[in-house]
Amino acid sequence: MKKIDKLILNSFLGPFVLTFLVVVFILLNIHMLKYFDDIIGKDLGWGVIGQLLFYFAIFNTPVALPLAVLLSSLITFGNLGEHFELTAIKSLGISLLRSLLPIFGFVVLITIGAFMVGNYLVPKAALEAYSLLWDIKQKKPSLDLRQGVFYNSIPGISIKVNHKTPETELLTGIIIYDHRGRSGNKEVIVADSGRMYTILNDSFLKLELYSGYNYVEGNTGPQNYSTGNRQDESYRKTRFAKSQIVFDLSSFGLNRTDKKWFQSNRLMRNMAQLRADMDSVDNTINNELIAIYGYTKSMFNYHTGKDKVVMPDYVRIQKYKRDSIAFAKNMSDPAISTSFTKPVLSLPQPEVVPVVNYTEFHRIKSDSVYNKEYSESEITSALAQARTVKAQLLTHNANISAYQSEKRIFYIQWHKILAQAIACIAMFLIGAPLGAIIKKGGLGVPVLMSILFFILFYVLSLMGEKWAKQMVLSVEVGMWLANGTLFLIGFMFLRQARADARLFDADFYSVIWDRLIRRFSKKSV
Repeated sequence: MKKIDKLILNSFLGPFVLTFLVVVFILLNIHMLKYFDDIIGKDLGWGVIGQLLFYFAIFNTPVALPLAVLLSSLITFGNLGEHFELTAIKSLGISLLRSLLPIFGFVVLITIGAFMVGNYLVPKAALEAYSLLWDIKQKKPSLDLRQGVFYNSIPGISIKVNHKTPETELLTGIIIYDHRGRSGNKEVIVADSGRMYTILNDSFLKLELYSGYNYVEGNTGPQNYSTGNRQDESYRKTRFAKSQIVFDLSSFGLNRTDKKWFQSNRLMRNMAQLRADMDSVDNTINNELIAIYGYTKSMFNYHTGKDKVVMPDYVRIQKYKRDSIAFAKNMSDPAISTSFTKPVLSLPQPEVVPVVNYTEFHRIKSDSVYNKEYSESEITSALAQARTVKAQLLTHNANISAYQSEKRIFYIQWHKILAQAIACIAMFLIGAPLGAIIKKGGLGVPVLMSILFFILFYVLSLMGEKWAKQMVLSVEVGMWLANGTLFLIGFMFLRQARADARLFDADFYSVIWDRLIRRFSKKSV
């Protein structure tokens, strides 16, 4: 590597690391703000919050890398242009493309790393993050009694205190409703004062009550089976000077859910798993089609023999594979294999399936069998059979549409992993030539231009993904729309940078305006 390559590469590495950390921090804060209400007040501890931040930081890495490449390349070549170092490089006979080569090679390595992170680390981080976030959402808020408000987070218990002294942890005017018996407000505890604290590693809540009463209402008479109640009502009032009550706080802990319930989400799948999911969906769709073609034999008992439907080859092959797998499983069982002869190894010929022509069917049935006009029972039977077939076909069509939408989502995620990685190269092709054109370093103009192009990339990505899901565009066009647009803009900037165009100088546009005025004035003369 030449010294000039080391100089350019070293000037790029520092801004890249700094901008990458800043962008990850910004994206992480934006992402965490969506779940702020679910996290606050849960008494999670710094360990759980640290895990959540770490996993979401990895999750945002594929989005942060293109923006970091764009901003750092703008700063690098803006600084080189501002200090006339690009001019010195060109004076040595080194072209702009040659000066871009060392950083381009490093960006290619970043692209490969972005793909590896997006394909392998991001699915695992998403699985850990969203499963942990689900458990956090299910966790109850930390124990916090407020004055004059009933606290109902303890299962079966409702507590209200009139006054709370934080310094001495003294509670006054305590009312406790015990609903654990599922019989209404039949057990009430009233105390003048008390103290509340947790014991056994915050697993239990202990209440020490002073100078109070315990009211219990119940039924002690014989059971009346006609009404379901007992005949005699009882009422008990107990006075106490000091009483201790212990409540279980296990529901306030963070209970982890098995991760297998989250693994089917597309965000938790890599490209190989997404491809396997799409193949599985294809098999399910083909099985639905096999069931549809199988209805013709069981539901259409009469037909003219003229209308035929040939089962498509891909459906016929799927049916053959399914039957072959079932045959192989049966042959593995000695009790069943003795009843089979040798298996059929050749692919069956296309199966011709009759399709019902209802008008011809009723005409032949009426003319040849009854030799009379349509009867009411015939019409009723035909309509009932047609409605049954229609309902089943509509059900299968709805299932097929749902499976196709699911496959489309998997296919979109498959392309998204690639598109986010290739976006690093597209951003470099915009940032480096644009920095050489504007010749401004620092964090002023480069940050502004980076924000504009990142917004363009983000909007085009969202539009393309939305149109791909709605089948307005194909998945390939929708998911690569943003990258294709950025590549076109990047090549345009690269062409202007090689020609030393001054796109951001006012004199450049003044000269163009003067030329247009002169041309139109000559035509008028």
